[in-house]
Amino acid sequence: MSKLGKKEPRMDTDEHGCDFLEKLLDGAEVEWVALGEVATFLKGKSLPKKSIVEEGVHKCIHYGELFTYYPAIIKDVKSRTSQSITDSIVSLSNDVLMPTSDVTPTGLAVASCIREDNIVLGGDILVIRSSAIDGRFLSTFIRNNKSKIMQMVKGATVYHIYAKDLAKLSIPIPCPENPEKSLAIQAEIVRILDTFTELTTELTAELTARKKQYNYYRDQLLTFEEGEVEWKPLEEVATFRRGSFPQPYGNAEWYDGEGCMPFVQVADVANFGYTMHNITKQQISVLAQPKSIFVESGSVVVTLQGTIGRVAITQYDCYVDRTLAIFTSYKVKLNKKYFAHQLKAKFDKEKEFARGSTIKTITKAEFSKFEIPLPPINEQDRIVAILDKFDTLTHSISEGLPREIELRQKQYEYYRDLLLNFPKPQTEGVA
Repeated sequence: MSKLGKKEPRMDTDEHGCDFLEKLLDGAEVEWVALGEVATFLKGKSLPKKSIVEEGVHKCIHYGELFTYYPAIIKDVKSRTSQSITDSIVSLSNDVLMPTSDVTPTGLAVASCIREDNIVLGGDILVIRSSAIDGRFLSTFIRNNKSKIMQMVKGATVYHIYAKDLAKLSIPIPCPENPEKSLAIQAEIVRILDTFTELTTELTAELTARKKQYNYYRDQLLTFEEGEVEWKPLEEVATFRRGSFPQPYGNAEWYDGEGCMPFVQVADVANFGYTMHNITKQQISVLAQPKSIFVESGSVVVTLQGTIGRVAITQYDCYVDRTLAIFTSYKVKLNKKYFAHQLKAKFDKEKEFARGSTIKTITKAEFSKFEIPLPPINEQDRIVAILDKFDTLTHSISEGLPREIELRQKQYEYYRDLLLNFPKPQTEGVA
């Protein structure tokens, strides 16, 4: 059962999962054909930009809007005349839509199956229409074969894909001699994959709600009225210094080798959970270690450059780069986790005003003036205990919702690859 209490779809497979598709096909043959043999291609048409008449109001999709889930962005448009709408291409509920030009190469593999009739298709939209293929099956197949689609792209700065090229894409048609059974098999594949998508969507929605709940309680617990507790600038609360590293960064002898240690940079500090990643991107060599700053496990660090305001309590001994500040001692009685929460909350407010366009930074002088509220230590402990409960559920990779969402996504990808892995002929065409 998922954490939502829903029963997960049961998949009867052997240890390799290789017999599931065979059971689904139930002895039916699979024929690989060129898409152009079973589908027709239409092109959307540009629409008038100005609305002059109230008559003939239609829903419309422009090609740029295919990059988001279309039901959320379908717009009503009015035409100059009813004739201009009549001349446009309108959808059928099984159509697959693709943008064909003026987008990035990665965007060209977008394919959406539309489930509504009579929507006006404007701009450079390619419409793939077929009675032999379930549109949801085809759009999933296209997205799963992105690399093949990208080989068809033309252009240097403005990228295009053409129907004549896409028509050569080889696609599997299960049970081609029985169209009704073929569509039923395709629909069952889509149903199974949609089940995983639905589970992931619901878990993601729950995670979003948990984050809002967490942020609400965090803000409530970390906010104090004037005069309720003592406030002190950071320089009166703790002693800190920046990390360090020998220059230039690209010198190979500063990295790896016998006796090397984890080297923590901005990217090694997790975006949530007040931890560092389990493995740092770089290991600092014995030669470079005396030129850096050693930090013991259990120390509070915060990023001050680039992605500013990430806070962690180190979970292993390491050396730390100059883009981070390290808290070395404390001048008042503090729960380190409470201190980390307050640093993060302060940065969430302050980093929007930090200098810099691409790389933002906060100076040591500015950082030293950050004011921290200081309730009694037992109150700090109580706040931390409450926030830890929310933090575990909301952010933990090993036991919270993000981990379950990650597993569901991997499960979806596994069955997507499995269910689209039809037997192939010995010699293939373009695909």
